Amino acid sequence: MTPREPTAPPALTVADIDLSDLRFWARPPAERARAFALLRAQPHPLRFRMPKVPFLRRDPGAWALVRYADVVEASRRPEVFSSEPSATSPTDMPGWMSGYFTSMIDMDDPRHAKIRRIVSRAFTPRMLAEAEDDIARRAARIVDELIAAGPGDFVARVAMRLPVEVICDMLGIPARHHARVVRLTNIVIGYTDPEYVGATVKYAGAEARVAPLRVLRVLGTVALAGWRLHRLAAALGRRRRAAPTGDLTSALVNANIDGERLSPREFATFFLLLVVAGNETTRTAIAHGLKLFTDHPGQRRLLLADFEGRIAGAVEEIVRHSTPVIFMRRNLTRDFELNGHHYRRGDKVTLFYASANRDETVFADPDAFDITRSPNPHVGFGGPGPHFCLGAHLARREITVMLRELFTRLPDITAGEPDRLLSSFVNGYKRLPCAFEVPAGAG
Repeated sequence: MTPREPTAPPALTVADIDLSDLRFWARPPAERARAFALLRAQPHPLRFRMPKVPFLRRDPGAWALVRYADVVEASRRPEVFSSEPSATSPTDMPGWMSGYFTSMIDMDDPRHAKIRRIVSRAFTPRMLAEAEDDIARRAARIVDELIAAGPGDFVARVAMRLPVEVICDMLGIPARHHARVVRLTNIVIGYTDPEYVGATVKYAGAEARVAPLRVLRVLGTVALAGWRLHRLAAALGRRRRAAPTGDLTSALVNANIDGERLSPREFATFFLLLVVAGNETTRTAIAHGLKLFTDHPGQRRLLLADFEGRIAGAVEEIVRHSTPVIFMRRNLTRDFELNGHHYRRGDKVTLFYASANRDETVFADPDAFDITRSPNPHVGFGGPGPHFCLGAHLARREITVMLRELFTRLPDITAGEPDRLLSSFVNGYKRLPCAFEVPAGAG
């Protein structure tokens, strides 16, 4: 009997793509990239609906902006594509939760601009240049400790440590709280991953039924993490009001905005935003960087042949290829036509940066990892406009310094297979095994 040829998998269709289903986000990255390529080829945007979730209002869904041009245009028009009431949650949070998490990122100008000006003082190129020696010392110590401990989890031992130390130091958070900050921010970011919240709200299509007890458990766990970060912020804020120092917390709690100071709740939400954004996205990029250079040894050789000449392009390509923040949400303030499609006032749209960064009309061979790619106008730090990532300069410096320290002292360090975060929001690694041999005379 002649053996049968293996059956080819069925061709992917738009009907197979459900962006509200966590099973989609659990697919391998290459499969998700193919799905977004298919969506970019469609004449009209996809509207995905969230299932009915107990205790929350029925969500009408959102339009998926997947083309580079659409993401950039929406970013440039904040008067139409508003960040209020939320820019990070695909669904509207209940009021008792939004009080913990609504911050500068969920505001429009002019209030957004006024608060951003206060925070931005700590993120100017001059301030970051002055901090570079400190970042380099931290990176050297982290690699010292990695070498002493031997191969293990790269996320816990390296990628997570540098950004969390830097942002906590900027905010004046004592070192004894660093592990607590990591644990709580993991919950805030990983709210769809059962490892962090103990249960998962399993969205499986718009008509799915979601267990009420599971929803309560997840919402309660995330809210409790937010509350604990608020308490940490409140305690630190009280001390800085009484005795200001030169840290970012002092600048925020003592700032005068139109004759008013930030309320304790407002400060706490900004504090939460900074500790989450200041460590999560950079640690994701550093971890992806090691994995990418492991999977593409030719690119590693290219980088090491002229590290200082090529590291800037390498950092941009790591951010483009990995896109740590997968999407942001915007909310239509009026009827508007974009790329031939008519949106209505009140519609929600999701700006899928991960798709825009693979748009074949902008990036040649978009799935390739190419550190010499030029130009590289990626939106890995967000699109142009008032909400472009405030910490982009800091992230670039941290990634640069960490890769320089690693590849100078451990040029053969490699990554194994990652344990991926189950999330539609952050393209994160929870764990990433690494292996290396310490060169003679190094350490």
